[in-house]
Amino acid sequence: MKNILDLITKRPLIFDGAMGTVIYSKGVFINTCYEHLCITNPGLISGIHKDYVVAGADVIETNSYGANRIKLEAHGLVDQLEAINRAAVRLAREAAGDEVLVAGSVGPCLKSNQLYVDHLAAEMEETFREQMAILADEGIDLFLLETFTHAQEAQLAAAVAREFGVPVFVSVTVGKDGETRRGEKIEQMVRAFDADANIDGMGINCGMGPAAAFSIAERALPHTGKPFTVMANAGLPQEVDGRMIYMSTPEYFTEYGKSLIQIGVRGVGGCCGTTPEHIAMLAKSVKTMTGVKQHVLIESHTDQKMPEVNVIPMAEKCAFGAKLARGEKVTSVEITPPRSIDLQPMLDKCQTCKKAGIDAINIPDGPRASARISPMVSALAVEREVGIETVLHYCCRDRNLIGMQSDLLGGYAGGLRNYLIITGDPPKLGDYPDSTPVFDVDAVGLTQVVTNLNHGVDVGGNPINPPTGLLIGVGANPCAVEPERELQHYMNKIHAGAEYTITQPVFDPEALLRFLDAAEARGGTIPVVAGVWPLVSLRNAEFLANEVPGVEVPDAILERMSTAKTKEEGRELGVEIAREICERIADRVAGFQVSAPFGIVDLALQVLK
Repeated sequence: MKNILDLITKRPLIFDGAMGTVIYSKGVFINTCYEHLCITNPGLISGIHKDYVVAGADVIETNSYGANRIKLEAHGLVDQLEAINRAAVRLAREAAGDEVLVAGSVGPCLKSNQLYVDHLAAEMEETFREQMAILADEGIDLFLLETFTHAQEAQLAAAVAREFGVPVFVSVTVGKDGETRRGEKIEQMVRAFDADANIDGMGINCGMGPAAAFSIAERALPHTGKPFTVMANAGLPQEVDGRMIYMSTPEYFTEYGKSLIQIGVRGVGGCCGTTPEHIAMLAKSVKTMTGVKQHVLIESHTDQKMPEVNVIPMAEKCAFGAKLARGEKVTSVEITPPRSIDLQPMLDKCQTCKKAGIDAINIPDGPRASARISPMVSALAVEREVGIETVLHYCCRDRNLIGMQSDLLGGYAGGLRNYLIITGDPPKLGDYPDSTPVFDVDAVGLTQVVTNLNHGVDVGGNPINPPTGLLIGVGANPCAVEPERELQHYMNKIHAGAEYTITQPVFDPEALLRFLDAAEARGGTIPVVAGVWPLVSLRNAEFLANEVPGVEVPDAILERMSTAKTKEEGRELGVEIAREICERIADRVAGFQVSAPFGIVDLALQVLK
């Protein structure tokens, strides 16, 4: 039997989504005992379990939340208590197979507005023991005591669950203010659970949407060292044609799920209103995140016993590298490859940049997981036909390790010298959400691959002589949700051999300066090229703020952009803001990489004048 405590310490786990609201959406009215459906309509319950397994859940919960004596009495079903609970585990176990864990779902005896009184403790204890004994006997992998609103009741249930020798997780429900209806604060409950030896893990579920759940998790995490889980609702319900519908999209739900993982949450799933579609998108996105995906380990070249090679210094790799090595300011303009086979419009824009004295053309690799003409083919054409250096983004999403190494060697043979190594956006962001990502390595691993090639060693430890002379650039996100995690990731890239970095578009200069200070304090002193994006409208600013991972647009800038009344005013204001940002950080960066929004190169050049 797999142990959730072993698994959840190695990587964050995906829990399933709602059971009750999915049952309701299939036309089963709320006056029905949903747990009784394990007996009366097992195909329905089994189908929901299987949908969550297919979606990518690592843990599914039995349909036994309210299958205790107190709750079943209201339906006149106490005599079927054992049959319901046994059927609940068997249906979940059958759907789970050998790879997915089964959590025995146990709900509270008390309602949220009731008082916890000591003389009820004995009755509740026996109620929990009766149900838990059956669930444990059927072979669950853990108990999930969920939607509790009284810390004392949760601890009482945990003490009973501990008797059966499986891990015990407790999940409480609080409002968006982080308090129960009886006034217990999340911090108080988490500290109590952290000190309770009967509780192996804890979390929050129900009662709040993803945004509120994120805020509450931020408050809770500093108070415990145990695994913390979050299962938020799909927003707040709205009545539509007599039904309560949860309106949060899988995309919105997923973005918060990723952010929860980044701040240290070890298990994410869904509660009321979430569906297999929510969990499928969440699972695909989370399981490709750095720190979650199990990447191929790339050994450093220093561990290889190879003949000495002449390693090419940074200043001799390319003109861009030479300027950086001399401490001169560099400039680049980002131009995205076209969606058609006609490269001429792109080449014309690059020619304009060359005439303006720009040092390099920055060419993204499948931005936002979109399919365009090959960025490598685009880069080769630009260097050959325009005669301006390129900074070729190279991401880990679409190719396995063998293919990536072949591309790097082939690009170098074709004359490409300057690469920006990135992990890449997950497919769910783009036009092909069902496509499969590869991510054999992340940006750190691929940086080590390039460093090895520059030292004459391929990924298999075979000699490459002469070695490559690739200039190694990497990305950085000064406004990451979890700054410490991003800083460590950045330092790992430097240790793997990064020679310079290009940041995400900077809209908060102070955040960049804080990041640079923190990096320099740890010895991260490679040249930093600041990403700059001239906004064109309030809508453009809002899209970047809400839809583009890693980009943070402060409210003050959104307010400034809202003052633009025409398209021309919006563009002028966007250039003005970009210039102000450049001026503020100019003495701390090695240059500027300016995006050309919607392919409007003139806006980027105005920023750099």
